[in-house]
Order: sequence, then C-alpha cells, then structure tokens
Amino acid sequence: MSARVDVGDQVEDFSLPDENGVTRSLTELLAEGPVVLFFYPAALTPGCTAEACHFRDLAAEFAAVGARPVGVSGDPVERQQEFSGKHTLGIPLLSDADGAVRERFGVKRGFSLAPTKRVTFVIGQDRTVLEVVRSELRMNTHADRALAALRAHRA
Repeated sequence: MSARVDVGDQVEDFSLPDENGVTRSLTELLAEGPVVLFFYPAALTPGCTAEACHFRDLAAEFAAVGARPVGVSGDPVERQQEFSGKHTLGIPLLSDADGAVRERFGVKRGFSLAPTKRVTFVIGQDRTVLEVVRSELRMNTHADRALAALRAHRA
C-alpha cells in the first residue's frame, strides 16, 4: 500500500533514530514549532548535499518563523552522522532504515539506486501538512518553498 500525503492531511506520529542514534518522535520535534520534513535519496551524494546545505544555510530564516528542518533518508545512523559532520548541517537527520516512514509518506520507490523520492513536507504543530514540495532536480526549491509556506502560514 503506497500512501500519499498531501496538503491538509494529518500525519501520524512516528519515531526514528537521528544521526547520533537518539530516537526522535515527530511529536517531540513539533513541540517547539512546525517541522520541515525533507526526504532525500541518499546522504553524501551531490544533490542531497546541495539540498541539505541549503537548508543549513537558511537556518536563521527557519528559526525566525519558529520552524525546524529535519532530514529523512534510508541511510543508516552512521552514514547520517558522517553526512552531518562533514557539512556541519546542525539539523536532525533521521534514519528510516526499513522504509516504514517513507512508505507512510508515499515517498518510497520500489526499487532503484535512489529508494527515496525527494519530497519535502511542511508540517504544522497540529500535524497538518501545510505544503508539499515535490522536485527531484531543483535542490534549492525545497527549502525556499518551505520557507515561503511557513511565512504565509504565519501572516
């Protein structure tokens, strides 16, 4: 069953280990404000690095709207840790090794070198999806459109 999460949907809670092996739940992440959940195909690859670094570079803008970017991929914890450290990302990178969360969000591909679609979900504190950004090729559009949606939501 492949779900698809769209704007207006409510997302269920989930828990995944972050790059330090600490289990993080969506509820806990949302406690401080909206979450920008960006799913990416693979840590340390050029496209994903560009995308994650753009989120990192906009950290102050996200903080200004009270939101927090959180990355998710199928990479193991150790690889997420290497990715985070190498680029000083400073954002939680969750390891969805078995693909359960990716499947729930409808971003898991059946088979391929990139088992995760590049999709970003802006999730409000009430767990309502405020924006969905689907773009495989334009890396910067994810953070840019997420920020625009958050600003519009606050206005």
